[in-house]
Amino acid sequence: MKPTVHDIATAAGVSLATVDRVLNRRPGVSARTREKVDAAIASLGFVRDMAAANLAKGRTYPLVFILPSNDNSFMRLMEAEVRSAMQRSALERTDIRILAVPAFDTVPLVAALDRAAGEKPAGVALVAVDAPEVITAVNRLADAGIPVVTLVSDLPASRRVHYAGIDNIAAGRTAAGLLGRFAGERAGPIAVLAGSMLVRDHRERLDGFRQVMAESYPHLRLLNVVEGRDDPATVEQLLLDLFCEHGDVRGIYSLGAGNRGLIKALRQTVFERRPAVIAHELTETTRLGLIEGLVDAVLNQDAGHEVRSAIRVLKAEADGSHVLAAQERIRIDIFLKDNLP
Repeated sequence: MKPTVHDIATAAGVSLATVDRVLNRRPGVSARTREKVDAAIASLGFVRDMAAANLAKGRTYPLVFILPSNDNSFMRLMEAEVRSAMQRSALERTDIRILAVPAFDTVPLVAALDRAAGEKPAGVALVAVDAPEVITAVNRLADAGIPVVTLVSDLPASRRVHYAGIDNIAAGRTAAGLLGRFAGERAGPIAVLAGSMLVRDHRERLDGFRQVMAESYPHLRLLNVVEGRDDPATVEQLLLDLFCEHGDVRGIYSLGAGNRGLIKALRQTVFERRPAVIAHELTETTRLGLIEGLVDAVLNQDAGHEVRSAIRVLKAEADGSHVLAAQERIRIDIFLKDNLP
């Protein structure tokens, strides 16, 4: 039998009115009493049926997703997942809108955040650029009572309420462990391909990667990071130039997008021994790279899970209700040629 608000009131030793105030995050409850009620909710396993409550109230949640508009296969996949959620709007009582902004550009991102604030949505989700002006813009939304969720790349210095994405330091460390094993014991240089160091997820992956390479594979020397800004043509040319200068490159870590340019450069280059390659995100390009034997492993995050998580969290924030941390945790999946889904 499911626990009720009456059970919570009895377990916490408070009135039904107090339980109602805590559940709806209204004032007039002391911190100690709130803790007692929260503890009773947790111990009883009470799950509030907000969907039913909001259906009765006819509530709709207007949400804004701010996504980069560049030629990034994973971001286009994420946009497709948001659009899929838009198709479910009638069922989930959401009203979702997408604002597209240029990638890695703080000025239009801040403008989009301020525009979203003016619309007073129930919440905003964005792929963040880690810059002071973006942090300030997110905090302005928080001041206006509009919760913000970051997607893929976090902004922990801001007052965002949740981050929907993988542990990027762990992802970088995982990539280093894989690359070190695939590259073998012969010394040589390692190329690192990023989109831009302006985004936190790329910096964190690089930090984790460097840690493990220094600890476990000191015979492999990291070259300066190649920043391709997720543009396939730029990445292709930069890597072709790098391969000409470092013909003995032992491995490549593609920690962002730009994998189409990477695959093209690999196809055009004759190596004495093909470098080991670790990439991120399972797309048509990286799948083909695995099948052709040009890529050894792909680290993937579930874009659909991230979008659904952002929606759940923003709706919960609007309701003042709890979320399940385990449900919102985004896994790092590792795909090889042999276990492609």
